[in-house]
Amino acid sequence: MLRSAPSQPTTRRGRVTAVLGPTNTGKTYLAIDRMLGHTSGMIGFPLRLLARENYDRVVKIKGRNQVALVTGEEKILPPNPRYFLCTVESMPVDRPVEFLAVDEVQLCADPERGHVFTDRLLHARGLCETMFLGADTMRGMVRALVPDAEIVSRPRFSTLSYAGAKKLTRLPPRSAVVAFSANDVYATAELMRRNRGGTAVVLGALSPRTRNAQVAMFEAGEVDYLVATDAIGMGLNLNLDHVAFARLSKFDGRSSRRLTAAEVGQIAGRAGRHMSDGSFGTTANTGGIDEEVVEAVEAHRFDPVEAMAWRNRDLDFRSPERLLRTLEMAPPVPQLTKARDAEDYQALRALARDPDIAGLATNPEAVRLLWEVCQVPDFRKILSEHHARLLGQIYRYLMQGEGRLPDDWVGKQLERLDRTEGDIDSLIGRIAHVRTWTYITHRGDWLADNAHWQERARQIEDRLSDALHEGLTDRFVDRRTAALVKRLKDGSDLIGAVRRDGEVLVEGEHVGKLTAFRFTLDKTATSESARPMLAAARRALSGEIPARVLRLEADNDGAFALDEQGRLTWRGDVIGRLVRGNDALHPKVAIDGSDFLDSAQRERIRKRVDGWFERHIRNKLAPLFVLAEAELPARARGLAFQLVEAMGVLHRGDVAEHVRTLTKPERKALADLGVRLGRESIWMPAVLKPQARRFKAMLAAIHSGSETVDAPSENAAAFWPGAGRDDAACRTLGYRRIEPGRRGRGRQHQQANAVAVRVDALERLAGAMHKLDPAGPFTPTAALARILDNDREALAVALPALGYGTFGDNEVSAFRPRRGPAAHPGKKPANAKAARAKESRKPRGNKSGAKKTEPVRPRVKPDPDHPFAKLQHLTFVK
Repeated sequence: MLRSAPSQPTTRRGRVTAVLGPTNTGKTYLAIDRMLGHTSGMIGFPLRLLARENYDRVVKIKGRNQVALVTGEEKILPPNPRYFLCTVESMPVDRPVEFLAVDEVQLCADPERGHVFTDRLLHARGLCETMFLGADTMRGMVRALVPDAEIVSRPRFSTLSYAGAKKLTRLPPRSAVVAFSANDVYATAELMRRNRGGTAVVLGALSPRTRNAQVAMFEAGEVDYLVATDAIGMGLNLNLDHVAFARLSKFDGRSSRRLTAAEVGQIAGRAGRHMSDGSFGTTANTGGIDEEVVEAVEAHRFDPVEAMAWRNRDLDFRSPERLLRTLEMAPPVPQLTKARDAEDYQALRALARDPDIAGLATNPEAVRLLWEVCQVPDFRKILSEHHARLLGQIYRYLMQGEGRLPDDWVGKQLERLDRTEGDIDSLIGRIAHVRTWTYITHRGDWLADNAHWQERARQIEDRLSDALHEGLTDRFVDRRTAALVKRLKDGSDLIGAVRRDGEVLVEGEHVGKLTAFRFTLDKTATSESARPMLAAARRALSGEIPARVLRLEADNDGAFALDEQGRLTWRGDVIGRLVRGNDALHPKVAIDGSDFLDSAQRERIRKRVDGWFERHIRNKLAPLFVLAEAELPARARGLAFQLVEAMGVLHRGDVAEHVRTLTKPERKALADLGVRLGRESIWMPAVLKPQARRFKAMLAAIHSGSETVDAPSENAAAFWPGAGRDDAACRTLGYRRIEPGRRGRGRQHQQANAVAVRVDALERLAGAMHKLDPAGPFTPTAALARILDNDREALAVALPALGYGTFGDNEVSAFRPRRGPAAHPGKKPANAKAARAKESRKPRGNKSGAKKTEPVRPRVKPDPDHPFAKLQHLTFVK
């Protein structure tokens, strides 16, 4: 058993999970998702760049006030943060959080940094949940040293395959070439610039700002290639298709050695992100990769980690000598091995030999401070006497007076670094040195005004980083266009190519863009150069256009789409549109014209898209097509034909005689196909859903040649269509358009104040009124108003259409049933028995031959609003 105490009380530990798998398995995404499900959390990442990237992601979700960033060089600490994104070394593990995670735990085996990851694996825990993320090579170590952990395996989202050796000039676009020294990177980048027009460069010594700028240039498509050290193997999520190794050996700080299969897999795994497959190989001068390594990388099976780096965490601060002895202690279990002497240990050993330092470090507090000073990193990685002298001077200042660094001394140190002249190596060296000072300025107890010095160090680092990015770009990216202009004017042969984003290049220069099958010439082209540029583009696309036609024909249906304007797209690019066909449900497919497509190619595209659209519309409006093709008796089939032609909605009054003749079996057959026979409408509820309504509106607009009608909100029971949407347009959306009575107003007023009521809502309203069965004037109840979303104005227009006229001076105050059978179509008397008795009392005929008597006409109450009714109020003067 390990004797070191955990950082959290054992009784408060929660579930421990180890999520293991190769690159591109979504482990980090899972950890962030789990963390945000808790009220507090902390994740440790192996790189500052990764911590910053994921800090920005969490800030977008939770807000800046709830998220903290803690790295050696940068700290963003709001007053009461709930979530901490950190580097592994900077994790405040003594702070209790519900969720805690550590990324890339396979670095426990790293001889230099591994002891920090091992410490987190053994001791850092969340109160409710702990998660360790890393390679499957850690499975044995986790089982042995964290027996209570549940191990979860995650497969890679995409396939990684070996592509063999290729010349630099034969590398596909979106490739990265990996070397293992700055000199090799520079030499390879020079070759890429001469042969492929330019490349981005990524080195481990670059600042995060410079690295991000170079990566952004690659991601934006300004260059199609990237030359890098193994720094890309961790912390950079790039849109890479291929990784080529320029070397298969590296210097690990002590000697040059071959890359292990796991190291090859970690770097090669950068190719093919998420669901996109990737490949890996070597450059031609390197030779191939051993078959055993290839098989291991492709299958993601690597030798397990057999030992983890370890360093004692129970330190004795009574003297520098005791501190050194506790740091040199042997591991307590066989699975752990003593870590390589780290920078902080070497710095402590060097300073402990200094008599002045030894004279100051005479008590535990002084020794603890000395150890904190020794942990100031040397980002230049030279471990020179200069760095040791810097640490010694810092310690002496902190042990004097108020225990702070003098402002004038700090200012001079930073001022010497604030210079942007020099070559690439000089700038890299200054950036590394200023990063050390950035770390120092984030020690709040070492400086009187640490915020000021943090900002000063950050500004210097940003200026140096921008200068470095500019220097790398000028050296390794050729943006000159003089050669292209000369060749265009003298008619020389031109070499063209097409990038993945559609950019068309001639002699490495931009001439336009190919969107699907449509070429657009660069807007900056002059009238003199436009014609040869267009000819060059034709030559560049001579093989691309036929290849794209083949890809379109072979592509899956998911690559095609239809927008609400009826435009057809392939992989997001517009290639055609729907045009009027025989009826609204059968529009035709028209492919956009292009000077680069011949008629045969256009017809091939049309056939492929037409086949997709046939399946698409049948999926979107499946109930209509099922109804249209159903085997039904003649009467039911006739009604079904009209319903399909009207795209799922009919006014019952238009087909009343047809419905009345339907037999019960025919009604049941229609009901089984999703047809509702209502009092006011015949409709199919399945095609009233919002998505189907929008789709039908688009089809109707194409067939009528009008603009697409905007559908109302998804749950609107009624809306006001105005004069611009007629009955057919409203019916397509599943609504019945009802115009108010004229009441002395003109036709224009009727059209402008029409209301559209969703047919199922109108049916509920008709049913409610049938149940209410008012015999005289009535005021609409709240229940009636709720059917139309409490829109009483809409209710006032809808009720007259159901046979209830307004009553009184106020149009919406009360209603009454209209007289005559037309007022209530299909409505039965409330008292059926009384109705039958009344019917039986009616004379059956004039059998006696008696004289027929004229029926007595009922007295009709005059309309109080009629103009002649006002005459009774007139008074005549004699």
